[in-house]
Amino acid sequence: MGAWQRVSGVVVRGARKASGIDGDSRYGCGTIELQMPLFQERGLDLSSCFAGTINVSIAPKAHTILIPEPTFRGVRWHKDHEAENFFFSRCRICFEEETYPAWVYGPELKPGHPVHSPSLIEILAEKIPGIMYGSAVVLELNPEEVRIGDPR
Repeated sequence: MGAWQRVSGVVVRGARKASGIDGDSRYGCGTIELQMPLFQERGLDLSSCFAGTINVSIAPKAHTILIPEPTFRGVRWHKDHEAENFFFSRCRICFEEETYPAWVYGPELKPGHPVHSPSLIEILAEKIPGIMYGSAVVLELNPEEVRIGDPR
């Protein structure tokens, strides 16, 4: 990979299913906690990451997932859901003069699921001290895997 592409964003509140804070009793915990062991079996160790996503709005910009690595197809992570595809791309998140290794987390959305705005990027990273809704961050993304541009 060449140089990182940088995009400014703001941490926003998501559905809170990834972390389990939404209280959905079907899962007993967050969706990420259920998925992490399955990603580990496929060779992606996310054990250093917080079991939830950091939702970053890059509005008015938008993003498009190109050719992410790794990609996992047919992951059945819960008995009440059909198998899903997941896309990841290495990235970094910069907050208050610190840079943290992270992953763009891209579950493939299926019919019947809420559609994410192309201006929202879900990030998996270690627990970052002090980060909260409204925090300004900079994402450093792999331009070969994630395109940043104007919404169409």
